[in-house]
Amino acid sequence: MEGPKLYSRRAEVMALEALADTRVIVVNGARQVGKSTLARLITDGSPGSRALYLDDPAVRAAAEDDPVAFVRHDALLLIDEIQRVPSLLLPIKREVDQDPRPGRFLLTGSARLLGLRDLPDSLPGRAETIELWPLSQGEIDSTPDAFVDTVFAAGPDLVIPPSSLRKRDYVERALRGGYPEAVRRDAGRRRARFFDSYITDLITRDVRQISDIERPAEMRRLLSVIGARMASMAVVQSIANDVGLPRMTLTRYLDLLELVFVIKRIPAWSSNLTTRAISTPKLIVTDSGLAGRLVGLSIEKAKDPTAHIGPLLKNFAIGEVARQLTWSEEPVQLFHYRDKDQVEVDIVLEHASGSVIGIEVKASETVRTDDFRGLRHLADRLGNRFQAGFVLYCGEQPLPFGERLRAIPMASLWTLET
Repeated sequence: MEGPKLYSRRAEVMALEALADTRVIVVNGARQVGKSTLARLITDGSPGSRALYLDDPAVRAAAEDDPVAFVRHDALLLIDEIQRVPSLLLPIKREVDQDPRPGRFLLTGSARLLGLRDLPDSLPGRAETIELWPLSQGEIDSTPDAFVDTVFAAGPDLVIPPSSLRKRDYVERALRGGYPEAVRRDAGRRRARFFDSYITDLITRDVRQISDIERPAEMRRLLSVIGARMASMAVVQSIANDVGLPRMTLTRYLDLLELVFVIKRIPAWSSNLTTRAISTPKLIVTDSGLAGRLVGLSIEKAKDPTAHIGPLLKNFAIGEVARQLTWSEEPVQLFHYRDKDQVEVDIVLEHASGSVIGIEVKASETVRTDDFRGLRHLADRLGNRFQAGFVLYCGEQPLPFGERLRAIPMASLWTLET
């Protein structure tokens, strides 16, 4: 009997490169994104390697009982779900200080290890962290996933192929999400059951591993509110009012959800030329399929012309860009823009050189001049720093809308080649 399909992950190449010159590699990401599978593929190809899984109670007990002996190994040692026994990190540090050969440890974790307050001194200068997101569209389709690198290389002269995808296709992709198990399942009841189990495990296991939550029902309610607010401004007091939580508790819960990779806050962008920008971040759910389930949106419900799918497709597109930034060659940061006059740009990509590319996301198969309002605003204020502006839409053809401005199919995010 054949096993489940394995998707080629861009993080695998990055991890193998890092193991050649770095003592400790940490693969961080949400549950069910394929960290253990990726780590196993790497260790299977490394002679003399050993794998230890802290989900196993006996293995975890051994780690807690004698952490120094637990981490002693001559070849590559994989320790899966390292956040379960954070006391292992200091012995790992001592081990790699005494024997500084590269490729000593491969650690995986379902939380942002360096953000956890109860971890001892971590591994500065000794470790490289690779962030593993749910599958990208390029990883699912075996397409290039090179939009970020290509667009900074080509700017407005980018050659964009047409796309056969339509609005319904993008909605289906967004609702499928990127967790490998969800992608493998048929749309409908079985995929919905996966997401429901995921939410339960997230609250009862992942979050509780790193913090005491007095009332789990509050976290479940917060997740529903976050789903309803996906790809919108993360105004803490407003969210707290909707959930019925004190502001400080809400802030702690948001921090926890970001620690376990369920949400990501996109910071606001500003520069000396755009001093009116406000500082509130935008919030996305890292997996659009999970986001859709949180608000009860299905493929059938999305067919209703009144269905509110704009936030879903914005969340989807921003998530695809965020994934690419974990492997892109160009030094680029992701922001959003909104000023006090409510002029907005969904995605602002700023290169280390100072050049900026703006991107708007539209959940329609047509595009209008007014859809470029925010991009024109940004271009006027940045001058030559503004390299190009794009409206990602659900139509098939790339269309020019003035100097440095174009509408392009949303599929360009994962089909462009460098």
